Amino acid sequence: MRGQRFQIFRRPSAVTDRRDSMSWKWDSMEIISSFPKIIILVFTLTICSALLFIFLVNRPVYDDIFNISDVKAYGHGGMSVSTIRAQTNPPGPVSFIWMAAGVRLLGSVELRDARLAVLASWVLLVIGILFAAPYSSFSRLWYGALLAALVFPHSLTATATLLTEGPALLFAILGALVWTEIVSRPKVTSTLFGMVILGGLGIGAAMISRQYFVALLPAAAVLALFLFRQRASATRTLWLASVILSLTVAAVPLLLLVAAWGNFTSPGIATGTSYENYHAGVGVNLLRPLVAAFCTGFYLIPLTFPVMKCMQPGRRWRVLLVAAIIGTAAIPFRSYLVNIGVLHSLLGYAFRLPAVGIVVFGSIAILITYNAIAVGLLLWEKRQDLLNCPPAIFALLTVFFFVGEQFGVGGNFPFYDRYVLQLAPFLGLIAFFLIPKLTMSRAAALTGMYLLSQEMLWRFLYIR
Repeated sequence: MRGQRFQIFRRPSAVTDRRDSMSWKWDSMEIISSFPKIIILVFTLTICSALLFIFLVNRPVYDDIFNISDVKAYGHGGMSVSTIRAQTNPPGPVSFIWMAAGVRLLGSVELRDARLAVLASWVLLVIGILFAAPYSSFSRLWYGALLAALVFPHSLTATATLLTEGPALLFAILGALVWTEIVSRPKVTSTLFGMVILGGLGIGAAMISRQYFVALLPAAAVLALFLFRQRASATRTLWLASVILSLTVAAVPLLLLVAAWGNFTSPGIATGTSYENYHAGVGVNLLRPLVAAFCTGFYLIPLTFPVMKCMQPGRRWRVLLVAAIIGTAAIPFRSYLVNIGVLHSLLGYAFRLPAVGIVVFGSIAILITYNAIAVGLLLWEKRQDLLNCPPAIFALLTVFFFVGEQFGVGGNFPFYDRYVLQLAPFLGLIAFFLIPKLTMSRAAALTGMYLLSQEMLWRFLYIR
């Protein structure tokens, strides 16, 4: 059994053939056979749009006005304990240091140079995935993960403005790809030992770029425990040493940051002096995980909606009844679940008429619940394939721990739906594990997400 299970890691072509055999009769025509081609096309459009925005809009928009202060601080003062402690924004320092490095390197217009540094992080991410994925046993899944990140509604804004998600995703996705691939190999050579340490370092850098990526660490630990049980005793010692060392390397940067801040966020945010109305820190928050789960479920729909169509007829009505009960129960909490973000904007017009707003929100809540149950059922049906796919297990664990960690986010800082961008590649990985083919309907859904991403960026051309 062990030998059969690890065969999958040595034969990428066999994995691809097996995944491609999963077809969806109602929508089986695959329009794209090469994921790299569509990724290059989408990202070429992204680069053109981002560059055009960067050079046309020479003023702070969105969070630029807040984030530029820390970029300036790191640009002038460099990276030191004092500058890290003086940081005013809640994300970790790495993304701001990345932007500051771009400003110092280019030495031109500060705002523009910092934005170009953010764009560069996305360029490196795409190049890194296109280079590294072919060496993975699950290359198609990683292409799907990257595609989901590129078309996510907030991705273009995070490419052309001073948001911290770009550098964070660079480290998170490449680190996760390398780490999961190496720990899944049947043997650990000296070269692979060094690579798994690099993967752990990438995960560590992601965590101190955006603290929500702390979810990667327990996800990696649980996956390692699962894989440990399957390994032959002759290969366990070196493999276990590589895993422990890589996870230690991943954890050290976070521990150092917590030691410098005395918290998981900057002292200014923890005490409420950075922003007039907001503060955040470690605490207990019972509602925030529900908001995070709701937003995650909302963005999961366009990535996985075919699973709703493929549910067995006998089970469909029972699932619909459960979804209707849960969706209806969510209506009294609508002001908490959609108080900010894309869904709030989309429902804004409907809420002008109270009855219509309630019906629309309830329908969306039912749809989110129905799709989530359908995804869960399909994962259960494909559990044997899932157990043979470490990246999919890692992605599921990351989503689970991302939602779970919201219990510990104290303060009154709201959960922006933009935060789900950090989950986008892992949601994409799950989606393309379940449904490998990129069909006409899925391409239309992804195109709709990408067009919304363009609109969300270019609206700042008129908003001052």
